[in-house]
Amino acid sequence: MRAGRPPVSALALPTAALADGSVEVLHWWTSGGEARAVGELKAAFEAQGGTWIDSPIAGGGGDAAMTALRARVVAGNPPSAVQLKGPGIQEWAEQGALADVDDVAKAENWDAVLPPVLAAIMKYENKYVAAPVNIHRVDWIWANPAVLAKVGVTTMPTTWDEFNAIADKLKEAGITPLANGSDPWQDLTLWDVVALGVGGAEFYQKAIVQLDPAALTSDTMVKVFDQMRKMRGYVDEGFAGRSWDLATRMVMNGEAAFQIMGDWAKGEFAAAGKVPGTDYWCAPAPDQGGYILNSDSFVFFKVSGEDKVKGQKVLASLVMSPSFQETFNLAKGSIPARTDVALDKFDSCAVKSHEDLLASIGNNTLVPSLSQEMAIPRSYRGEFLDLVTQFYNTDMSSADAVKALAAGIERARAQ
Repeated sequence: MRAGRPPVSALALPTAALADGSVEVLHWWTSGGEARAVGELKAAFEAQGGTWIDSPIAGGGGDAAMTALRARVVAGNPPSAVQLKGPGIQEWAEQGALADVDDVAKAENWDAVLPPVLAAIMKYENKYVAAPVNIHRVDWIWANPAVLAKVGVTTMPTTWDEFNAIADKLKEAGITPLANGSDPWQDLTLWDVVALGVGGAEFYQKAIVQLDPAALTSDTMVKVFDQMRKMRGYVDEGFAGRSWDLATRMVMNGEAAFQIMGDWAKGEFAAAGKVPGTDYWCAPAPDQGGYILNSDSFVFFKVSGEDKVKGQKVLASLVMSPSFQETFNLAKGSIPARTDVALDKFDSCAVKSHEDLLASIGNNTLVPSLSQEMAIPRSYRGEFLDLVTQFYNTDMSSADAVKALAAGIERARAQ
């Protein structure tokens, strides 16, 4: 939602950050809404007299960026700050590659304004090594109401059976039910949402977060793949080479009815001037009351040079300032990581996301996203990614997929 968004020049800049400094920032925010959001951060940093070196690496939902990061660290030339999240933060910290910004966090009392589960992810040995910029919900369905009206649909589906019935109607009418692309992470995002919706939060925790062998090989897991097979049948055959934002554009342009994607998709609708409730609909995917959490953060790597160290502290303070959290998330489509930021300027999708987030915390149905690298280390996620992509692009049976997945997890455990 664009209305009411303050210009960067109007941001109330943190007093601790009124200094120069330089940062090189490695990220993969390259699509319309994402690029606009990171542009807000760059402009705000430069407005304080700092030097921003932008290092965007498109593609792969961050996989390409992580490959580049590993090469940079091995070469002894890491960037100052990297878009990173989840267990990946701890893995880099354990290798001794990260710098802490705990002095900034203590001075600004980050512990008091971040959800405890998120604050824990940002820390290593109880010191902040990262600053979160947002909270994204992954389990959203986006829809074009004008397209749905063509088959007499006036409400969003709340169960997978309802979704399947609507999708079948759309197919019969010659309309593409589901927009999706060909990136493996897009396949895994779809699977992520289906797994929560079919199995519920308790199953998700056991099978995906805890990697429990019984849950991984259960009848419920077979049902997850059964539903995923249906989803593949609702995607058009022109999906090869399509990025996620182009899939969003298909929904915008009436070329498809639905997209299942995190609320970064809303940043694309907003960038195109689309209005929620009128031009597009948003609703939680069938999720049995769950909520799949994703959070972007900037992680600070060990660098040398006073200007670079200063730049990291300036960036950390800026990222966590209430005014920036508001501005950034209005552009990005997410909600603030800080719990004390008012949502007056946010749209109905964001307000719903915030309400459901609080409810899921209370109900213990908040789960970290597998697809967005919040749940498990990359070695285990890689087994899910490879298997789901293979299943999605072949005629592999659900039973065989479950067996192969369980074998892959055991292989990762043995490494």
